[in-house]
Amino acid sequence: MEFGQFGGQYLPPHILKAVKEVEEAYDRYKDDPLFLEEFQFYLNTYANRPSLLYHAKNMSEDLGGAKIYLKREDLNHTGAHKINNVIGQALLAKRMGKKKLIAETGAGQHGVATATIAALFNMACEIHMGAVDIQKQALNVYRMELLGAKVVSVDFGLKTLKEAVDSALDAWSNELEDTFYLIGSAVGPHPYPTMVRDFQKVIGMEIKQAHLKLEHKLPDYVIACVGGGSNAIGAFYDFIDNKEVTLIGVEAAGKGIETKFHAATMTRGKNGVIHGMRTKVLLDDNGDIDEVYSISAGLDYPGVGPEHAYLFDNKRAIYVSITDEEAVNAFEYLSKKEGIIPAIESAHAVAYAMVLARTLGKDKSIVVNLSGRGDKDVKQIASYRGLKLID
Repeated sequence: MEFGQFGGQYLPPHILKAVKEVEEAYDRYKDDPLFLEEFQFYLNTYANRPSLLYHAKNMSEDLGGAKIYLKREDLNHTGAHKINNVIGQALLAKRMGKKKLIAETGAGQHGVATATIAALFNMACEIHMGAVDIQKQALNVYRMELLGAKVVSVDFGLKTLKEAVDSALDAWSNELEDTFYLIGSAVGPHPYPTMVRDFQKVIGMEIKQAHLKLEHKLPDYVIACVGGGSNAIGAFYDFIDNKEVTLIGVEAAGKGIETKFHAATMTRGKNGVIHGMRTKVLLDDNGDIDEVYSISAGLDYPGVGPEHAYLFDNKRAIYVSITDEEAVNAFEYLSKKEGIIPAIESAHAVAYAMVLARTLGKDKSIVVNLSGRGDKDVKQIASYRGLKLID
């Protein structure tokens, strides 16, 4: 186990052998100065880091409470935080001599980022995506194909993110020799949750540095949406030892956690095993993986990263949930107040910040990790509001 009782490697032997190869390579390179120098080079020159810490003045004044800052991961190349992780894993894959990247994707942002880095590094690329998510995120599907990736439609089960992971793992098991499985979130068997966190922790490091420069203190709250949890653990990690900073993860309540239509793993989940890791999992009455739902393709996952489960059990982080309607309201609110259209995933974090800010004094500060931009969601949100956009 890597995080108390959570984490581990729960895999069949043939896949475990490949994961051990990844583990050995990561252990070899994670502290290697040349590897880290190359990783930082691409973060700066290709991903467009550091990303801005933006004072949302209009929003802060309108809500009348705490000062709100947005960590602008939406300004990264490809429009989300995902590019940080794919650069790191792709550099590792190249050092391992792999020629092809396989990945899963929900909202499509990880798929786009993986296809992007595959094009840059001249690698073959195959993205597995649930058929339901393909319908929601047609624009991102085309972007992946435009970048040279093969997009595999997953047509079993709920046809969403869980099944995309299952499909990608199955495909990888048949191509282990020359293929690297590039997991998009802080989930899966060890070392993936640790590795993804290490490649995403630049978010929290930059938040800390910029906030200290602007406010001469640490933020009082850091808030991020949580599906698998990569953007959140990236934002949280550098603050874990700073107990005065409250860390809040925001899950998808969907149509309400009192219904069956949600993806609130921390709120309603139990300890279990999914995709090679022990973590919090949504289970049905028979103890099987339950069905999940969210308006957000990036949050409809029945598990969560094991480090989040650990932070939850140790009461270092708080996990709350936001409904579809609250998230859509926040999507529209931020667009109108700040001229920033957030990803619907990120809008869940924005929605909770809107509630929290009103309860705090003006001397408090909140940082919301704006994990991605909302271009991909505009058509879906219009449809949610009863509008039909003409293609």
